[in-house]
Amino acid sequence: MTTSSIESPARAGLFSAGVVAGQGVSVDAIARLGDQVVDGQVRSAAATAGYQSTRASVIATLEASLGEPSTTGIASQLTAFWSAWGDVANNPAESGPAAVLIGQATSLAASLSAGHRAVDEQWSGLRTQADGLAAELNSAASQVADLNARIRTNTQLGVSSNELIDARSVLTERIAAIAGGTVREVGDGTVDVLVGGNALVSGTSSRTVAVTGGYSMATAGAGVSVEWADRPGQSVALTGGSLAGAVSLLQPAAAGGTGGVLAEAAASYDALATQLATQVNAVHRTGVTADGTSDHDFFALTPGVSAARGLTVLPTGAATIASGNGTGGAHDSTVALAIERLGTGTGSPDRAWSAIVAGIGATSKSESQQATLTDLAATSAKNRQLSGSGVSLDEENVNLLSYQHAYQGAARVMTAIDEMLDTLINGMGRVGR
Repeated sequence: MTTSSIESPARAGLFSAGVVAGQGVSVDAIARLGDQVVDGQVRSAAATAGYQSTRASVIATLEASLGEPSTTGIASQLTAFWSAWGDVANNPAESGPAAVLIGQATSLAASLSAGHRAVDEQWSGLRTQADGLAAELNSAASQVADLNARIRTNTQLGVSSNELIDARSVLTERIAAIAGGTVREVGDGTVDVLVGGNALVSGTSSRTVAVTGGYSMATAGAGVSVEWADRPGQSVALTGGSLAGAVSLLQPAAAGGTGGVLAEAAASYDALATQLATQVNAVHRTGVTADGTSDHDFFALTPGVSAARGLTVLPTGAATIASGNGTGGAHDSTVALAIERLGTGTGSPDRAWSAIVAGIGATSKSESQQATLTDLAATSAKNRQLSGSGVSLDEENVNLLSYQHAYQGAARVMTAIDEMLDTLINGMGRVGR
């Protein structure tokens, strides 16, 4: 931020001295106001806010994609699925309840597939966004290097570079918001920008970074990372910024649920589909179908495809649903009743889904609160910076009004003195005439 350094040798007042005709306000120089410590705090706060904002936004979108609670969410569909088994138990071998059960099971499988697909698409979108952030970072670094060259030349020539320094300050703040960069002043007027302890900008030269990894969870392998373009395989140690937030969310699932949030959510869908198929199939195999055979699965998992995306329903009608174990005749429904009770068991898919929703919801709330706090900290740091280097139009207007009133007051004093002298000079000696 630039400001004018102004001298005013003229002073308003009755006994003022040193005023020479023709003098007035003169502009000696234009100086830039700034505080390196406050500027550093602004960049640090921007890096933290960028990191938390990205995480909070992505996880909030993930939470919304769960669609809970709602009448069409997975929780409601699980309830309807177990209820359909109860209807089959009440009317075994009848086509109507069997058709409803198959339709509800198919709908549940489709919802699991859609949920997994939504997470995968969100992951791919964030991966593309990471590329955009890296490109923006590279562009900003190149511009800082160019400004460094121009500022250094101006410094050597004794020419003011205030506007160029302002532009560079904006760019370094943006770099910090993207990648947590720190700035180091150099004596010749240039600055170095460090990311993860390594120079992104050094004098008049800059380096570039690249995001590596696939564009879907299936092809990402070990996950996504940011590397130096001139040194493939050497990761950039990001300490903050929106790019670091994106990379943290794009990591693969890990033991204990400590991996990237999106990959963990996709893994939860797969685990739920596997649990559902395993528990239902285990009971269904004990039943007997219309042809008198047993050991039939109700669900199938497609090999080579994620469990949630590859879950399918095998029965096609009442004759292929094993509702009883064959000991109770045509109205035997022991198997259907046993499957219905799976929904209320301690290890039921319903409880597993509730835990998934609760976990993502808690994470979303925590990240949102952290984002709010870091945004407040960034705003506070920016306000401190502006309070020292910014120009308040209201404050300057008040100052101008004060000067105007002071001038008007001085003018009235001079008018009073002029009138007094006129009376003394022109009015004395007239008494008695």
